[in-house]
Parts: sequence; C-alpha cells; structure tokens
Amino acid sequence: MLPLNALSSIDRRQTRLLNLAAIFLGLYAAILSLSPAARLHTWAVDFRWQHWLGMVVWMAGVNLAHRQLVRRLPNRDPYLLPVAALLSGWGMLTIWRLSPSFGLRQTAWLLIALLVFSLGLRLPSNLDFLPRYKYVWLTSGLLLTALTLLFGANPAGANLPQLWLGCCGFYFQPSEPLKLLLVVYLAAYLAGLSTPVSGQISLSKKDDATGISRVQTGGTIFLAQIGPTLIMTGLAVLLLLAQRDLGTAAIFLFLYAVVVYLASANKWIVLSAGAALALAGLLGYLLFDVVRLRVDAWLNPWLDPSGRSYQIVQSLIAIASGGLVGRGPGMGSPSLVPVARSDFIFAALAEESGLLGTLGLLSCMGLLAGRGLVIALRAPNRFTRYLAAGLAAHIVAQSVLIVGGNLRLLPLTGVTLPFVSYGGSSLLTSFLSLLALSHISAHEENRPAPLPTSRPYLELGGVLLAGIAAAALVNGWWAFVRAPDLLTRTDNARRAIADRYVRRGAILDRSNQPLVETLGEAGEYTRVIRYPDLSPVIGYNHPVYGQSGLEASLDPYLRGLKGYPGLTLWWHHLLYGQPPPGLDIRTTLDLSVQQIADAELGPRSGALVALNPVSGEILAMASHPTFDANQLGDQWAELVKAPGAPFFNRAILGRYSVVELQPRLFPEGFPNQVIENTTSPGLPPPPGTDIQTSTDRLSPLQVALLAAILSNQGVAQPPVLVNAVNIPQTGWVILPAETKPWQALTPEATNQRLEPLRVKNAVYWETLAPVSNSSPGAYIWYVGGTMPEWNGTPVALALLLEQPDPELAKQIGQAILQAAMGYPR
Repeated sequence: MLPLNALSSIDRRQTRLLNLAAIFLGLYAAILSLSPAARLHTWAVDFRWQHWLGMVVWMAGVNLAHRQLVRRLPNRDPYLLPVAALLSGWGMLTIWRLSPSFGLRQTAWLLIALLVFSLGLRLPSNLDFLPRYKYVWLTSGLLLTALTLLFGANPAGANLPQLWLGCCGFYFQPSEPLKLLLVVYLAAYLAGLSTPVSGQISLSKKDDATGISRVQTGGTIFLAQIGPTLIMTGLAVLLLLAQRDLGTAAIFLFLYAVVVYLASANKWIVLSAGAALALAGLLGYLLFDVVRLRVDAWLNPWLDPSGRSYQIVQSLIAIASGGLVGRGPGMGSPSLVPVARSDFIFAALAEESGLLGTLGLLSCMGLLAGRGLVIALRAPNRFTRYLAAGLAAHIVAQSVLIVGGNLRLLPLTGVTLPFVSYGGSSLLTSFLSLLALSHISAHEENRPAPLPTSRPYLELGGVLLAGIAAAALVNGWWAFVRAPDLLTRTDNARRAIADRYVRRGAILDRSNQPLVETLGEAGEYTRVIRYPDLSPVIGYNHPVYGQSGLEASLDPYLRGLKGYPGLTLWWHHLLYGQPPPGLDIRTTLDLSVQQIADAELGPRSGALVALNPVSGEILAMASHPTFDANQLGDQWAELVKAPGAPFFNRAILGRYSVVELQPRLFPEGFPNQVIENTTSPGLPPPPGTDIQTSTDRLSPLQVALLAAILSNQGVAQPPVLVNAVNIPQTGWVILPAETKPWQALTPEATNQRLEPLRVKNAVYWETLAPVSNSSPGAYIWYVGGTMPEWNGTPVALALLLEQPDPELAKQIGQAILQAAMGYPR
C-alpha cells in the first residue's frame, strides 16, 4: 500500500483498513496452509499452498484499486473498498479450501473484477452516461437473460436450471448484472420525471352540482408516472419466473419497491410489493415442485433430513459444529454441505470461523448498508441518490436472503452471497456496484440534492439492519442453544470423520486387556473389537450405522469430550479444531470368565450375567446369538433380518417371567427399589425402547442382582460395569457410584432362603426354574451364587436358556459359576 505520511486523512483511513484486511487474510491463509499438520498432529504432511496464488492476485489487484482510488477519487468513502476486499478475499480463500480448481477460477474472476473496478474509476464521476441510456441498459440485460431460454447452460450439469450462457468453459449468468441494470433504470427514470413522483392519493369528494363522488387525479397521476417502470420490471420478473430463477425474481420485487418508495414515500408501494411477493410465493408453491420442496424443507426440515431437507439440515449441523470460534481454517468438514462454495458458503464460514467470524461478516454487511445510505443522503442529485440507496439495498438484502436460507430463517433460494460466494457474474456485479458507490461518494463535498424527507431512507436502513440482526440472533441459536442436539445426530458425518483423525479411547477388561481399541495412524484410524462375542454389550461405533452399547453410553469419554480439564478441551478446540485423544475406559468384566461363559452358551439362544455380590461388579455378561461388530459393513442387512435378533442385548433388555423363581429368591412384595436400580449399569436402552418395570418379568441382570442379595447377607449392591477412566497426568480415576448399597433383606431372612438352595458338599447354591407357558416360548432359569462363608471371590449368576433343558442349563450354569469362583477346569 501507499506510505501513510504522503496521504490525506481519507487515504490514510483506507490504507489502515486495507492493511488490517491483508493481515487478517494473511493469517487465515497461513493457518490454512498449516491445517494438515494440525489435523494429523505431525509435520510429515503435504501442506496446502495453492491458495497463496490467490493471495498474491488479491494483494496486487487490491493495491492497484487502492492507488487508483487515491489518484482519481480523493473524496470517496474510505470504507467501501476495504470491506469489499476483505469479503472477496475471505470468500476466495474459502473456495480454495473447498475446491482448488474452483478457487483458481474465482481468483481469475477476482482479478477481472478488480481490473474492471480500477478501469471504471476513469469514468466521469457524475455517471451521467447511465441515465442517458437507461432503456438500452435494461433492454440489453433482458435480451441476454432471455437468451438463456434458448441457449442456456449449467456448469454443474444438464438437468439443472439453465441460467448461464457459456462457451469454451466460460460461463456468465445474465440475471446477476440484470439486478444492477434494473436499479440503474429505476433510478434514472424516477429521477428524470419533470416533477417528483407523488405518492399521495387524494380522498374522494362529492361534486356540489351533481352530487356524485369522484376520486381526484393524484392516484391516477402517480400510476401514470410509474407505469413504464411497472411494465419493464414486470417483464424482468416474468422472464425470471420462466427461468424458474425465483430467488432473483424476489430480489427484483424488493428492489422495485425500495427505489419507488424512496422516490415517492408511498407506503402503498411497499404493501403492494409485499402482497405481490406473497402471491408469487403461493403460486410458486402450487405450480413449481422446487418451490414446494424448499418451503416444506424450511417449515419442517426434520421430516426428511436425508432427502429433500438434506442441504438445510447439514447446513445447521455445520453451523453448530463451528460454535463460538470455529474449527479453524481447514479443520472443519464444510464439504459435507452440498454446494458449499456458493449457496452454502455462509455455513462453510460458520463451521471454520465460528459465531465470531460470521458476526464479523454480518457486521461488514451492516457497514455497507450504513455507508451506502449515507452516500445516498449526501448525493448531489436525485439519480445518484436513488442509485446509491438501491445498490446498498441490493447487496445487503441479497446477503440477508441467502444467509437466512442457510440459517432456516427464510426459505432457501439459489442466490449468491455478494463478494463471498463462488461465481464470476456475481463477483463482477458486486464490484460494479462498488464502483458506482465510490463515484457517488466522491461528490460528498458538494451540496446534497434537496430532500423532502429522510424518513424512507431511515426506514430502509432500519429494515436492512433488522434483517442482519435477525440473522445474527438465529446464528447464535443454532451455534449454541441447539448445537448439542445437532452434533449428536446420527446423520452428522463429522463424528465419523473425527474418529479417523483423533484416537478413540480403548475399552479394557478389569486386567487392562483390550476389548476394543483404535489402530492405525492419524487420518486412517480404525476401530477394532478384539473380542467379537461381546459385541451386543460393547456395541459399535460405525460411520454409517451409528453407535450402540458401551460405545454409545461412554462416547463422551472415548471421544475425549469428557474427563479433561475445561482449559485443555478449549485449547485443543482452538488449536486443532478437535477434542484431545479419547480416554481409555476400564470395565469390570473378567475376560477369562467371559470367554468361558460365551463358550458354554455357544450357539444357543440365551443370556447370562455373573457379578460380584459384594462390590456389584459385573464379571461376565453374554447375550446369544451374538454378532461381530467388525463385520457390520458386510453383514448389516443379514443381521437386521436374522431370526435370533443378535443386536438385542437379552442380558439387559430382555424381559422373562420369574413367577417360578419368586418363592425361592425373594418374599412377596419384595422392594421395587431392587429392580429400579438395575436398569442401567452404563448401558441405557436404545432410544425408543419401552422397558416396563415389573416384579413378574425381569431381565437376567435384575435376576442376577436378586441372587447377589442372597450371597451378600441381604445387602443389595447396585451393578457396576465401568469403574475407571484413564486420565493423562492423573492415571486411573475410579468413577463414583450413582447409588449406594442398601439392606434389602435381613441376614436371618437371607439364611432361611439360602439353606434349601445349598448344593451338597459345596459352598455355593443354585436353583432351576423352567417356564413353559410364557412368551417368548419355553425357557429355563438357572440362578446361583456363593454362600456367605465362601472365602474366595464371591459370585452371583443368572442364566436364561431359551430352551427347556434343565440338565443343559445346570451344566452351563455350574461351569460358569465355578469358573468365576476360581475352580480349576
């Protein structure tokens, strides 16, 4: 940039602002280059460097534009170019990050736009050539737009709206400059009327001679004055409707209402335009499938989040993922949102720049609105006044429209975010608007044109700023209030992507033998279950099929979101856009006992739970038939339809009749508290599972706890499946118990029930209870446990075998019980 000591106060202000923009974008580009190393936590990576070509072009083009402004428009507004340069550079870097090929194209368009802007500064600053050929400008724009009906193309595919004219890989969208030409036409026409537009429609009054009421001609004159503008604007809107470019058509109606209202102060224009827009929306909903789909997706996107609402749902998830400060440049997954480089570039910025970044972007739009209206109020004539206000309204209203669509504040439209989104036509049009505003602002030292009232301009500013404020509030709603719900959705693929880059904690047995662990290198981490027979209990963490079991209930620890100090979590989020490595979890399961239990149960259907009655620690938990969580991708369809329901954890979720067991294990009216404290030992039921609590139908886990009461002299100990988490710099930390033990039966009552069940010449007890007349078919219970005088490891066992074979149930139960007690096999 130019040396500050050689510049005027306006030039110095513009230079400082451009320097700040260059520093911000330079830091952004540097972080983007280093992001692969931060994501993989290693320097041995391929760094991003292509976007520096865009930075060089941006620096050269902005410097040229700045020097031309200093030389040719010394009295221009000093805020316009810095804001546009910041937004266009930020958008260009984001597009490079999303797609280097499109980033290169955007860089070329940015160079063209800045050159056109610099050359346009040589034009006469009074812009008198614009109103002189107002019909030529607008007619040319309409003809170019009409050509798309015959020769239209779409760079993204043949089955999409054909809104571009293209040849040899070069595409141009005529509807973008048509917005600018419409504002030029309206401003020129309304300013060129011999008398100012009158918006006052007189009331009717009675003729004294005839007694007939007549309407004075004010309204007729007003309609006659704006008649040509209605015809030209109507043609443009009809043409856009034929193209099904409904977002641009809505902007046309808005711009028409704005410019005519500023010229007439007639609120009927605003009301009529609003009614026309509502009617057009209703007709569009009834006639066009694309409008119906977008409105339905706006009203309730949760009905079809993987179909017609996929774009908006993924946009909201991206915004929630960004939070306050964002994931960081290059650290998010904005490509998961379809068309992120254009329609949803705001969501991409929100994910990697956070709420602070998007508030900065919205503040820039607010600054453009304010400066544009100030320039309009100080304009030297009516034409430039209407033109400046219309251009400011165009840039800001289009920004609110597309940002509101990203935030579900408004129905989604296919318009671009000015200066930011990918698209050469949009970028060039935005800089042409900036060029006109710069020329108009250069006359601020002249006496402003007479202004009957500033109220319409103040009201327009209020509406534009209200739209920006509404977008900011809704942005905060999704980024904070709704973020926890959105980020835990199963259709949030960012969780699966994060699992490839951040090591997920291991799940261990009581001897620290791995049951599940993460293998590989950062970027290619793979989850492996070492003991597949435990899959119904351990569950799975799959990028397509979601989570279950301990993988789901312990996810905050395993993912590194819980267990660390808050400062550590914040630092990793700020530096890497990721949580710290996941924490290892130690269960109470004894792998040796578990292996025996699974081997004994084998291919038979059933479930069992063996636990320590004194501590409540679950030593083994089996549910058969089982499945291999490592093979979900290949076997999911077969497993879902498998007759034995292998996904169903019978040990916890199953409910079986215990009527035959009641007289032996517990007295009539046994406290329900025993049952209520055994439903969730770290394994909550899946969402939507209706688990009824009843003393007549219990799960194997609940029956095992009842058995444990007898082996623990009447004391009920809540079950424990996970007891410790391994925290760095601290080591293994015992997790506190949620419920304290309590005396469920007196020792005397316990002994009375144990003695009849004692096995002769042994220190354990057992009982069998066949059930033949209950759903699901005939089955049998085997329940047993150690006697209180046993000096070894105390054990209580509940086995449910889904076949009425007492000898087999007894054989399996005794083998598991004795193994848990430490008997040699």
